[in-house]
Amino acid sequence: MCGIIGCVGREDAAEPILSGLENLEYRGYDSAGVAVRNGSGLDTCKRAGEISALRDTIRAGLASGPVGIGHTRWSTHGAPTDANAHPHADCTGDVAVVHNGIIENHADLRADLEARGHEFRSETDTEVVPHLIEERLADGLHPAAALRDVLDVLEGSYALAVIVADSDELYAARRGSPLLLGIGDGAAYVASDAPAFLDATDRAVFLHDGDVATLSADGYVVTDGDGAVVERPERTIEWAPEDARKEGYDHYMLKEIHEQPHALERTLQGRLDAEAGTPTLDFPPGAFADAERVHLVGCGTSNYAAEYGATLLRRWGVEAQALLASEYTGAAPRVDGDTLVVAVTQSGETADTLSALRFAAERGARTLAVTNVVGSTAARECDDAMFIRAGPEIGVAASKTFSSQVASLVLLAATLVRDGEGAPGEEVRDTLRALADLPDQVATVLDGTTARSVAERYAGRESYFFIGRGLAYPVAMEGALKFKEISYEHAEGFPAGELKHGPLALVTEHTPVIAVFAGRHDEKTLNNVQEVQARGAPVIAVAGERADAVRRQADETLAVPDTHPNLAGLLANVQLQLVAYHVSKLLDRAIDKPRNLAKSVTVE
Repeated sequence: MCGIIGCVGREDAAEPILSGLENLEYRGYDSAGVAVRNGSGLDTCKRAGEISALRDTIRAGLASGPVGIGHTRWSTHGAPTDANAHPHADCTGDVAVVHNGIIENHADLRADLEARGHEFRSETDTEVVPHLIEERLADGLHPAAALRDVLDVLEGSYALAVIVADSDELYAARRGSPLLLGIGDGAAYVASDAPAFLDATDRAVFLHDGDVATLSADGYVVTDGDGAVVERPERTIEWAPEDARKEGYDHYMLKEIHEQPHALERTLQGRLDAEAGTPTLDFPPGAFADAERVHLVGCGTSNYAAEYGATLLRRWGVEAQALLASEYTGAAPRVDGDTLVVAVTQSGETADTLSALRFAAERGARTLAVTNVVGSTAARECDDAMFIRAGPEIGVAASKTFSSQVASLVLLAATLVRDGEGAPGEEVRDTLRALADLPDQVATVLDGTTARSVAERYAGRESYFFIGRGLAYPVAMEGALKFKEISYEHAEGFPAGELKHGPLALVTEHTPVIAVFAGRHDEKTLNNVQEVQARGAPVIAVAGERADAVRRQADETLAVPDTHPNLAGLLANVQLQLVAYHVSKLLDRAIDKPRNLAKSVTVE
């Protein structure tokens, strides 16, 4: 979950590395550091804190050099201190390493190294790597060979970038954590994610598990664990550099909330015949005819998108379940060759989701990735991939990717219905016709929202409850998650009918209840609203413009355009995102970089 950037071939590698780190802070922001080769050795500067506060300190502490590595950290082993910040060095100071992942056998390796006289300066698992490389260099191995040899003794996951004092090359390796190369003119880059080098190049090579790369000003070579050269395709990153900038917004999250109309247009483009109400995905008719059951797996926001998709599939007669990826391997229902397992993952690198996919594949299931990143591990390992096309999302709390995930799953659900028994019914066609209007309707919500005034009235309460029924339930859950992620306030989501089965004991006049109305079973949700109002709780409803009964009952109403009940939750979700954003801004929270969280969770 940490951010890695390396550069070789620039006269002063430190500057693009620092810029790359600033573009990678969504992956971790506990500490940061840079190491460069200065011509006579390695120069390293690292500090606890955010890169924005450390840039001048780090820049002033480094000599210029043509090759370097940088790191922004999300702590796993050891507190966020100067000593635990990356890069880490060996005893001689001639090897510097940055790492994303977890070395599971680091304690045993460290004990062995200390017994051989090595001295450690940090509490991290990473520090064993430069000491192990040091020993192999002392035995006369070339740095790339030394790295490959060290990989054989490491257990766990890693993305590694390494520089050595007497080499103008940069070395990198991956297993279980994302790492890609950026190929420029006379320069090369390695990074955890493409925004790190998008200002310099849009040409990328995605490394596979087990790959070791050697980068120089003249190009790169990728080898496998045995040292044999392997070919990896070069891809063009379709994101523009400005996509990863704030472009005048106070926060990335607010920018990305407002990007949802365009993100949805890209998601739907070429995939929908709106007039006929039919999907036109790149799957031939009958492609999913053998799928007797569907499992949708994901984590966090992606899990709630999966729940939305599974609920819609069941409504349309397809056997489907949404399952937490982190629990899948220990408590999966029946998984076999008749099962389609759909991995919902923004990054395509989420460790728990990848484990669930591999578990399913071992049992003969067909796998499909619904992801945002071409070239990601999930996209490569699955039998099929469907890209949500949301563009880069820098804010740690997901916003536009949730909308694009759900829209993609609606199209996939209609495709699965098409391939099942019988033709899709009128409800499926009506849903897809309404889906074509969704980008414009989201824009209408953004233009007319009163979420800021609602936030001003209800910020600072003791708890917030989010409720919904049917397809509104996963939206309520996602709304509560977004609220707690960035406001640090207590928020919980429930199926509306479950409030009276326990949680009602927590409802007081200081507990706003946000109720999502999707146009189906609204009268039952209104009964639940009355139950909380009888206990003095204020109710904020999110409902369609013509939901007059809801408007009369609720204390506040955030309106959304009227649409098909199968899609109303997506419009309600935008209002919930805005409420969470404005409450968090009033409370002066770190909205783009909430404490303890990182964007891409690549450890289990």
